[in-house]
Amino acid sequence: MQDGTTKRNGRPRNQRSVTAPTEVALKDAAAVLPHLGPLPLGEGESTAALKQSPPLANHDGLNGSLSQRERAGVRESGPALAEDGRINDWLIWQLADSAFPTGGFGHSGGLEAAWQHGEVTRTILPGFLETSLRQCARAALPFVAAAHAGAGRLPELDTHCDAFLSNHVANRASRLQGRAFWTAATRAFLPDLTEPPELCHLAPVFGVLTCQLGIATLPAARLFLFLHFRGLVSSAVRLGIVGPLEAQSMQHQLGPIAEAVATHAATLTLDDLAQTAPLLDLWQGAQDRLYSRLFQS
Repeated sequence: MQDGTTKRNGRPRNQRSVTAPTEVALKDAAAVLPHLGPLPLGEGESTAALKQSPPLANHDGLNGSLSQRERAGVRESGPALAEDGRINDWLIWQLADSAFPTGGFGHSGGLEAAWQHGEVTRTILPGFLETSLRQCARAALPFVAAAHAGAGRLPELDTHCDAFLSNHVANRASRLQGRAFWTAATRAFLPDLTEPPELCHLAPVFGVLTCQLGIATLPAARLFLFLHFRGLVSSAVRLGIVGPLEAQSMQHQLGPIAEAVATHAATLTLDDLAQTAPLLDLWQGAQDRLYSRLFQS
């Protein structure tokens, strides 16, 4: 045939491509997509225009460069605020993310020991979770609030927390998680804080660091309680007590209770410290005597 077509299965087929060239498609996409980085020379603002733009504030002794804390989303002074004046939600989400390396998933809060002793089943699990939330609120959140209000009291509060946690398993878990949280938070956001406290218990360390990051007392209490809650739910899944979807349903149903507990606990002082669930403390203390175990506590 003379028109540039051939027959295939009795039908003419055009040999020419009917798709747009790759270069055209890329140019069309570039016209509507924003630039993900600095504009190359010759596009957008010229080099002369860039030179005329006012430099950024002087940080770390260099004009036009941001300090390490500001690049991490934390202001040099005051809270980590977004442009509209709100607390930087991205920072809180990052701290709550399971990818933030604090070692919390290595602990079950006594759930593994209670389960192996037959004290926790699938039907009893919601009650165990609620009891553990209330216990955490009375035994840990007063330390968080006190350290948040006075960072200079960290050595005193650290020693007080060590004396309060008489259970050797809970004491060890608090120190391990506190040191992991200190290391992760200071390296990621607060490089000027290099020397951790002697014992480095989680609750007072958490209060001091969230204060330094500009997170208010109530959001800090919510975050601490959420991390504890999430660790329990994850432990229940890995122990095979419930499946992942059922665990998420339980967490959702207990959400209003957790919010009420966190809101009330944010007002507690060190005089309100109490052990509200002695059975949980006893079960957690038996962790080291388990024949086989997945968790450190």
